Amino acid sequence: MYPLIRNRRLRSNEAIRHLVRETIITPSDFLVPLFVVEGKGVKEEISSMPNYYRLSLDQLEKEVKELWNMGLCAVLLFVKVSDDLKDNKGTEALNPNGLMQLAIKTVKNACPDMLVMTDVALDPFSSYGHDGIVADGQILNDETVEVLAEMSVSHAQAGADFVAPSDMMDGRILSIREALEDEGFTNTGIMSYSAKYASAFYGPFRDALDSAPVDIKNVPKNKSTYQMDSANRFEAIRETQMDIDEGADIVMVKPGLCYLDIVREIKNEVDVPVAVYQVSGEYAMLKAAAEKGWLDHDSVMMEQLIAIKRAGANIIASYFAKDAVKLMG
Repeated sequence: MYPLIRNRRLRSNEAIRHLVRETIITPSDFLVPLFVVEGKGVKEEISSMPNYYRLSLDQLEKEVKELWNMGLCAVLLFVKVSDDLKDNKGTEALNPNGLMQLAIKTVKNACPDMLVMTDVALDPFSSYGHDGIVADGQILNDETVEVLAEMSVSHAQAGADFVAPSDMMDGRILSIREALEDEGFTNTGIMSYSAKYASAFYGPFRDALDSAPVDIKNVPKNKSTYQMDSANRFEAIRETQMDIDEGADIVMVKPGLCYLDIVREIKNEVDVPVAVYQVSGEYAMLKAAAEKGWLDHDSVMMEQLIAIKRAGANIIASYFAKDAVKLMG
């Protein structure tokens, strides 16, 4: 009862605020997304993601060494393949000498202890830009799942520690887990994009990989038939629990800031680590606002990251990882 209790005593200076702080961000919280392209000596800035780059394999090697020296110990790999390698079945995704497989080996050769997670979805390899095989205007579920399971085994063979299916096809976690087990990859983990919403925040990412759905007659122009409706809450819990039952080791909510209520709901319900993907649109908005002088970049960045962790995230996949760690300095 006031005046015996004055809450402001615990806010009166920086030292006491640090001492009683409930949520702390560290380098160990981050999973760093990396975009890989063909070529040599390529470090190409993504126009819609300032200060973020597509990297050729030699530049990827340099980047992961830098990340490791900064205390960042986990990466999530994505690849941008040329249009001539794309088809409706994602055939190039299964190439043992494909860009993803070479990227995995590059990271492991450069930094053996770096944790490597890999994107598992067809959209970077699809001539239609979809996460699944397209037929008669539909995204085929079961046929796609078969390819995703093969892709996951291929990534494990190349040295991936975790595969990260981001496609939202039904039943893919069980099929991937069984395929990995059958091939002896019992220690290869699965981080499932369990609650991935059909969000408008993905635009810059699709620019980065040239993976946006194409506008072709009788082919869906968006991903709403497989990604979740942003209005739904309980469906996210159901999807997540099913993925855990099928063998997911880590579950993910994507995007981040607009879905922190979902993060907390899931965290309260499950006993596995929860990841959150702070997506490209969230990154680009802050970069643009800071460039205009409308927001203080570093303060808002840290406030967002703290909010994600406070909501329950054990892992934060973020394009801000390096910026944040440098600030922690």
